[in-house]
Amino acid sequence: MSGIFETHAHFDDHSFDEDRDEVLSRVHETVDYVINCCASVRSLTFVPDMCERYDFMYFSAGLHPEEIIGVDMSIIDTVEKAAMHPKCVAIGEIGFDYHFDDGESKELQAKWFEDQLLLAQKLQKPVIIHSRDATADTMQMLKKYRPRGVMHCFSGSVETMREVIGLGMYIGLGGPVTFKNARHAVEVASAIPLERLLLETDAPYMAPAPFRGKRNDSSLIKYIAEKIAELRGITYEKLLQITSDNAKTLFGIK
Repeated sequence: MSGIFETHAHFDDHSFDEDRDEVLSRVHETVDYVINCCASVRSLTFVPDMCERYDFMYFSAGLHPEEIIGVDMSIIDTVEKAAMHPKCVAIGEIGFDYHFDDGESKELQAKWFEDQLLLAQKLQKPVIIHSRDATADTMQMLKKYRPRGVMHCFSGSVETMREVIGLGMYIGLGGPVTFKNARHAVEVASAIPLERLLLETDAPYMAPAPFRGKRNDSSLIKYIAEKIAELRGITYEKLLQITSDNAKTLFGIK
């Protein structure tokens, strides 16, 4: 057992269609656990089936804020059905994404976010939060519902990180911590209490240096862990132990 727990990947992405089994077999040579996060309506059926084929893979059920346009609200029932699967350990990824938003979808994003937070409460599952260019609105929602969970691919300041963990949540860090100009990610990695840190890749996106711009997969998480261990002055093995224990605690995996 390597001690590596990958808390956020998207192996249902079409970029893996031609070699998914090969990639996942290679990943499992170095990674003990993977959580594959649903994002789209398609993923709500594809991902549970995929996880049934791989003992080391679990999943979260939810709709990404960029995937809700044109989706009927009745699909929340499909999210709930997927969330009842025995390998579903969270609701996500859910949240706000204002990066490409022209202002028209903010109300719809808030409705979907709120409904999925309520579903997490109902099912007593943690949440996996996506927040892009929406820190204020995200924090307002989290303070209202106070869910258990993780802020994935965290890109905020140390001050915001402290607000998030003050709510009892975790922070997920990935490839950006290895980028040359990623000041916030490095500052957060250096300051976060280690008992609140999770490792992730967001595969196939956000590949760490020296693979930036290429398709990412969970086997590259070691570069993220090595960088954070260096920043914290601890061994790579110690960091893996801490972050794996954190993930098992949050997601209820023994």
